[in-house]
Amino acid sequence: MKPLSAFTPMPSTTLTRGRAANEAVAPSSDPALLTLFDVRAYHEALAARGLAHQGTSPRVYCHTGLVDRLPPPGTPGPELRERLRDSQEAMLVELARAMGPSPDGGEVLDVGSVLGGSALYWAQEHRARVTALVTVPTHLEQVRRFAHEAGMGAHVQVRLCTGEPPRPRECYDAVIAVENTCALPRAEWLRGVHARLKPGGVLAIADCFWVRPDAVHPSENAWSRHLGSVNAFLADAREAGLELEAHDDVSARAVGFWTLSSELRVHEHLARAPTDAHGLRAALNAVRAESRREHLWLQQGLLDGGLEYALLVLRRES
Repeated sequence: MKPLSAFTPMPSTTLTRGRAANEAVAPSSDPALLTLFDVRAYHEALAARGLAHQGTSPRVYCHTGLVDRLPPPGTPGPELRERLRDSQEAMLVELARAMGPSPDGGEVLDVGSVLGGSALYWAQEHRARVTALVTVPTHLEQVRRFAHEAGMGAHVQVRLCTGEPPRPRECYDAVIAVENTCALPRAEWLRGVHARLKPGGVLAIADCFWVRPDAVHPSENAWSRHLGSVNAFLADAREAGLELEAHDDVSARAVGFWTLSSELRVHEHLARAPTDAHGLRAALNAVRAESRREHLWLQQGLLDGGLEYALLVLRRES
């Protein structure tokens, strides 16, 4: 989950202005300085976790999922991994439902899909011709290999994201960004999306936004520090010439993903822990502290309305 950018600037450009533009929290603190190196390092970590959980499938997902029913306590690790992956695919299915028929058979730009899992989804399930933007140079060949293994090599083109302006004749029926809008100044990013869309084309977003600034975890986590509000995002979209067509709040269904993720981390910690009682207690304490730091604030915010996980579909009218 939580890739940090989509159309990423070159390494010399810091992203501090994006924080103010997105109404980020704690304006009195020193803003995190995000560079292309930071984004690449973050995506490498996401890719490593995705491969650890889903390495046998070409469609490796690195984003939040939607869960309607949790498995019973004590579910084995392999089943948890399968349910986690199913929930991530359910997110894409729900986003496609919100979009309607627009991506079917069309030209799609999939921004920041890390290892190309979502790009393969659009190609396989919706017959789209997909351009997948990745931020890590070493992922280029890996995504091409996954596309070849899936029999989609002719349908998925992979490009390195360098922040270049739209290319001549670059025009898409849909631009899809799953958790890739939080680090950049969104107004600038949305203007770039508008330029890449055909008239009548759609931008589809799945991302987390704050509703109350105090719901965001006051940490050095770069992703949480750069969350923006959904109202500000929609205002910037209107300014960029994109009209809202669908706005689905799926926060309640996203909460379960983090429960699954926490349960899986318990299995992973215990698998590495010593078998003595002291070692097991230490492992459980470690995973509980990690969960409090990374998951509980997010779950609480999604449950009490301080945060919103939203699916947004916006259309370029002209």
